[in-house]
Amino acid sequence: MSAQLFTFIFIATLALTTLAKLWLARRHLAYIAAHRNSVPEAFAGQISLASHQKGADYTSAKTRFSMLSVLFDAALLLAFTVAGGIEKISELSHDWFSQQLVQGMATIVIALLLSSILEAPFNIYSTFAIEGRFGFNHMTFRLYLMDALKNLLVGAILGLPLLAGVLWLMGRMGEHWWLYVWGVWVLFNLLILFIYPAFIAPLFNKFSPLADETTRARIEALLKRCGFTSSGLFVMDGSKRSAHGNAYFTGFGKTKRIVFFDTLLEHLNTEEIEAVLAHELGHFKHRHVMKRIASTFAISLVFLWLLGLLMQTSWFYQGLGVHPSTFGSSDPGQAALALLLFFMIMPLLSFLLGPVMSAYSRKHEFEADSYAVKQTNSRDLVNALVKLYQDNAATLTPDPLYSKFYDSHPPASVRIAHLKAV
Repeated sequence: MSAQLFTFIFIATLALTTLAKLWLARRHLAYIAAHRNSVPEAFAGQISLASHQKGADYTSAKTRFSMLSVLFDAALLLAFTVAGGIEKISELSHDWFSQQLVQGMATIVIALLLSSILEAPFNIYSTFAIEGRFGFNHMTFRLYLMDALKNLLVGAILGLPLLAGVLWLMGRMGEHWWLYVWGVWVLFNLLILFIYPAFIAPLFNKFSPLADETTRARIEALLKRCGFTSSGLFVMDGSKRSAHGNAYFTGFGKTKRIVFFDTLLEHLNTEEIEAVLAHELGHFKHRHVMKRIASTFAISLVFLWLLGLLMQTSWFYQGLGVHPSTFGSSDPGQAALALLLFFMIMPLLSFLLGPVMSAYSRKHEFEADSYAVKQTNSRDLVNALVKLYQDNAATLTPDPLYSKFYDSHPPASVRIAHLKAV
């Protein structure tokens, strides 16, 4: 394949993907607008028209803003690739550093930092304008900056040694380097799952033992019935950043813990909290977390194998605006270029996987719901979900096709109907 042909394929794929995302967003907006003035029958009497319209307006505001992000991301990708951005960053890294491994690391770090800085205004507007307008943002700008600094430090402490190891393996392990890198990637992710609850999460939030004795006793009885052991039940101060509520499992092995947002506990009664937790336990019982981790690892192995093929070709680099003196993985600097280019275009490769992964996730949600109603009263879970939809201003009427592409959970009406039918 020639470099010119690959450039054409890349630009055409980017254009088609961008247009598809914008088209899906417009469908979503139109569908929400068409159903804005009437509460779906399944929620009549439980959610007011005003709450329904707030959810429609909130979702529409986020969707419109996402369309700007889609256009910006496409422009940024073009600037980094065919317009020569990565080529220029690589040249600067070679001018500033003499050691090849350091050059490669610098190229990737500079590109990622530059991308984060350019995308920061979008994150700031989303947090302080959109979330603030609808009453969800509790974050101060100082806290936003502190979070950004902490994320940067944690990313550097954990990410830089990983990056150095990956580039070293790419340069030293021959044509099958991708197998070694994949092994390191798997071990790294398992390590993060193990250390996140105790060492990383507390850097950002305060976690307190669940104090309500009635709720604790009921939850512990549920855990015993389901055969689940954890290192504790915790309440997270999510309200210092957002009014949104949630609950989740985190950790791996003996570090597993159950975490409730304080905002969730404020709006649900004990029975509803138990039902929400039973749903999460359904994921545990059906081994959904392990299945998702395994599928993610399998996909990453395929992508690394594909990168191993692409980086041996001149047209892959040149077609994306980079002109290294050699091709392959023996030079850590060239390996870094290949890695950076590939992961920048990977969203184009994975876009069509979206509906497949979303369908897989929704299947798991139905299974978890079915398990929950066997352990608790289905009416409690329905009531909890209705409250969560209302409190989080989630639209009750998403466009069906848009939902198939993006939503990891079934649409509200579909999910409630499934619960009532179980």
